[in-house]
Amino acid sequence: MQLILKYFPNLTEDQIHKFEQLETLYKDWNLKINVVSRKDIDELYLRHVLHSLAISKAVSFKDGSKIMDVGTGGGFPGIPLAIMFPECSFHLVDSIAKKLKVVNEVAEGLGLANVKTTHTRVEEIKETYDFIVSRAVAAMPTFVHWTKGKIAKKQNHDLRNGILYLKGGDLSEELKGYKTASIYNLTDFYKEDFFETKKLVHLPMKFSR
Repeated sequence: MQLILKYFPNLTEDQIHKFEQLETLYKDWNLKINVVSRKDIDELYLRHVLHSLAISKAVSFKDGSKIMDVGTGGGFPGIPLAIMFPECSFHLVDSIAKKLKVVNEVAEGLGLANVKTTHTRVEEIKETYDFIVSRAVAAMPTFVHWTKGKIAKKQNHDLRNGILYLKGGDLSEELKGYKTASIYNLTDFYKEDFFETKKLVHLPMKFSR
């Protein structure tokens, strides 16, 4: 939890309380339904929470924004972002029902009224969103195909509506077709070694290939 306060010192009391609850909720539920590896659960704040919150270092979602988290798994990056931006709506989507059971229980345990979940493939979703977030569920061309037509045209942020994608390693091959993609190195936000190879990719809606 100190890690979170180190990089986000201006959290409200309510946000601090919710972030503190995450560890207990995830540890309890992870014993019943394994959504986070044993190694990672012991470093939940570093490997999952702080990693997810890197998105908030690149853009501060405005009140009323709609964000979809595709392939949310155990609720990352959606749950930490929902705590960070309580006035935004987060739609967490995954094709594996048991993972969403954990997400629903965690969201309920935290009293997160701004989170909804859907058990489906993202291609079936008909709504549009300001941003679509995810943590490395597929190569970018595949992900772009899945989410086509799901980004709202009306712009409310300085950062253009589009995809915000957390991924590691060398992305040059994967992104060579996307001229408008921006890459943020997470070491620009955080000092821990874990983030050395981690990146955040922003792909605006009107990208050129």
